[in-house]
Amino acid sequence: MPPCSPNPKPQPSGHRRDRLTGQVVPAGFDFTWHMRRLCMDICDRHPQMRHIDMSRVAVAFSQTRKGVRHGIHASLTPMRFEDGAMEGKRRGRMYRAQRLFDAAGIEMLYILKFYLPRFQNESFEEKLTTIFHELWHISADFNGDIRRHAGRCYVHTSSEKEYDRQMLQFARQWLQMEPPDEVFDFVKLKFSELQRRYGKIVGVKVPQPKLIPIARSA
Repeated sequence: MPPCSPNPKPQPSGHRRDRLTGQVVPAGFDFTWHMRRLCMDICDRHPQMRHIDMSRVAVAFSQTRKGVRHGIHASLTPMRFEDGAMEGKRRGRMYRAQRLFDAAGIEMLYILKFYLPRFQNESFEEKLTTIFHELWHISADFNGDIRRHAGRCYVHTSSEKEYDRQMLQFARQWLQMEPPDEVFDFVKLKFSELQRRYGKIVGVKVPQPKLIPIARSA
């Protein structure tokens, strides 16, 4: 797996095009650009995350109706079936994986999505734990499938709390590697603080991919 590409240099939104959509980013705080840069730094520095090629991970956000803390904060959607297969069986029927390409024609293997303002209103360590939690779901083979643990509870092992304790340890290790403050400063702020400091929050929204049924041959 090649190393992640160098962290992009900041440019004002309204003067650059989004790498996924190819569209000009409107003025405001580009959440998905900043989150992508943060994830790239994590993948570059932390040895447990170096299998991840962020150029093939679509980073997106979704706006929640309410800013309450309960509910989903982030998600990772794999774009392949088990072992990276393009086709797989669900509830006895065969499906094909929907595909997603960026503006340059590079195929995305995962969609990493954050739910605002809910995610941004957690504590700093909780937010970092969530980021590592979702990145760690990416298969060690980086083949579009999730990381599958041994046993029946193959997503989070037998204890999701223990899973998150490990992710917090990874996050603290990454901070000890002294990443630039500018890469993660935005994570320290609540959503309302981001708005007061930067104005409108903007970013990429990606529709949830669909499973495409495969017609049975006659």
